[in-house]
Amino acid sequence: MSRLLHPNAAHVADTLISRGHHGVVVNSPEGTHTAADAAAALGVDVGAIVKSMVFLLGDEPVLLLVSGAHNVHLDHTGARLGGTLRRADLETAKHATGQPIGGIAPVGHPTNLETFIDQDLADYTEIWAAAGHPNTIFRSTFTELLRITAGLAIDVR
Repeated sequence: MSRLLHPNAAHVADTLISRGHHGVVVNSPEGTHTAADAAAALGVDVGAIVKSMVFLLGDEPVLLLVSGAHNVHLDHTGARLGGTLRRADLETAKHATGQPIGGIAPVGHPTNLETFIDQDLADYTEIWAAAGHPNTIFRSTFTELLRITAGLAIDVR
């Protein structure tokens, strides 16, 4: 029996395809609430999981795509980006991405979010990111993620 994609995930798949990605989005049988859960379900290193996190750089929302093995150092990362960085509240994150926390994808947002990508994701041959809903994921590479998001690689630690 085929399971249909959540509308957010279908939108992410369409966005991926429009940007030259294969667009394959997979339904996860169980939602994964942490990067460690996702890594265990996929049988990959936690560092290969992409955490999509919304922050405010000054007053503007930005998207950081971070290795599951890392936490963002707010002061150092903010300084690298030329401002003050702080976590966005849930309402701001939902408004900026149109997607629920735990399912925020690197693409498919109603706003054009400036995107920064943890340079250590380049250490993995393949990486996995949420696809707009907590129960959906897609596979990519660091280079492809840079391209499809027009993101900039940075050190987030």
